[in-house]
Amino acid sequence: MKRIEKKFAELKRKGEKALVAYITAGYPDLETTRALIPALERAGVDVLEVGVPFSDPTADGPVIQAASQAALKKGTTLPRVLDLIAGLRGTVEFPLVLFSYYNPIFSMGSATFARRAAAAGVDGVLVVDLPAEEAGELRVDTDPAGIDFISLVAPTTGGDRVRKVVKAASGFIYYISVTGVTGTRGPELEETRTNVGVIRTMTKLPVVVGFGVSTPEQARQIGSMADGVVVGSAFVKLIGEHAGRPDLIGDLGAYAASLKAALR
Repeated sequence: MKRIEKKFAELKRKGEKALVAYITAGYPDLETTRALIPALERAGVDVLEVGVPFSDPTADGPVIQAASQAALKKGTTLPRVLDLIAGLRGTVEFPLVLFSYYNPIFSMGSATFARRAAAAGVDGVLVVDLPAEEAGELRVDTDPAGIDFISLVAPTTGGDRVRKVVKAASGFIYYISVTGVTGTRGPELEETRTNVGVIRTMTKLPVVVGFGVSTPEQARQIGSMADGVVVGSAFVKLIGEHAGRPDLIGDLGAYAASLKAALR
């Protein structure tokens, strides 16, 4: 059983929903990222999305865009992110999902990427701008390496395409709760409830919901209708506000713990 599957099975047995957190690697610097990842696991994060900074994001809102630009200026690259994960894998056990756009992976080469990611201990990859119809050129290497390909479903995704996307997915399904970019407005709860219900008739994979979730109450509401929530911009914003301060790890951990408590 792969690490992501094992984690969701464990949560189901405990009657809990997953807290999936996102941070931008290298923001404010790689040393801080190296310290934050174990702290987030200790605070109750179940799955961590590690964002590879990219210069031309299409799905990220202003908070994550700014973090990516800052991380790029500090020299954060895909190879350095993989090295970071490799160095941490012996000390953290929770699943790590690499959140990236396709250009950095394409530049490295899919075979090299899959080999290095698997060796580093990456459990899944979420490539925002690689649609299911074109994912084969990456999955030909990542699937044999045991790396789950996390698929996105949006409110605007038609029924036939939802069926196609979820059939090919692995790990979990990421449902986007709003149209637009990350961190700009709260989730559409009733639409989310309806669409998550439809997705669940098409797959046995866990369904998590992200975009716009930032408070324990929102997490509780989403947790009542899905298998987990994704919180990204709120974590990145908090990191930016506390960058360089000794209370960063403590405050980030406390925030993560408050979200996780709402999901138990």
